[in-house]
This record gives sequence, C-alpha cells and structure tokens, in this order.
Amino acid sequence: MELLKGTLDVLILKTLSRGRMHGYGVSRFLRETTGNAFQVEEGALYPALRRLEKRGLLEAEWDTSETGRQAKFYRLTRDGERELKASVRSWHDYVEAMATVLGTSGG
Repeated sequence: MELLKGTLDVLILKTLSRGRMHGYGVSRFLRETTGNAFQVEEGALYPALRRLEKRGLLEAEWDTSETGRQAKFYRLTRDGERELKASVRSWHDYVEAMATVLGTSGG
C-alpha cells in the first residue's frame, strides 16, 4: 500500500513516541504493526528522519544496536511531541471528513 503524501512524518513521530529507536527499527515496527501494509523503503525513511531531525522534532545519537552494530538512534524532542499531537488531531479530522464524504449515498 502506498503511503499518502505527508503520512510518513506522522508515522515516524508516532513510532518514536514509543521510545528511542534506530531507522531499521522504525521500518520494522511499521511493517509488523500494519501486517506488511506499510513497507517504508530506505530511500524514503532516512531522508524523512534527517528532515525531522533538522526541524528539531527528533534528536539522534550513535549507539550500538541489538546486533552489535553502530546505528543512529532517534527520539522525539518536546517539539516533536507537540507536532505529533497536532498531526494526530489533523489526521483524525481528515479521516472523519473523508468518511463522511465516502459514506454518502450515490456511488
């Protein structure tokens, strides 16, 4: 399933609200949680992580992963938490409006 434009950022923020994680962990969580519906490619994930970090929504640090390899671990900042709350509200409003339109008769 292809992600709608603008959804990847909120999915990353929501995933990282669970705690510090490296990029592969974010990708794996999204894939497993959605039953493989969302398979985020590296070419989309890592630029999004860097973009969110540059905006001050994430902080990153190098550490050793569970496999013993060096990896960059990301976590939400306070600004990231605020952005997540606002984004979730916006998505709920969007879904509600879409459901209203799609639920109308005539088609």
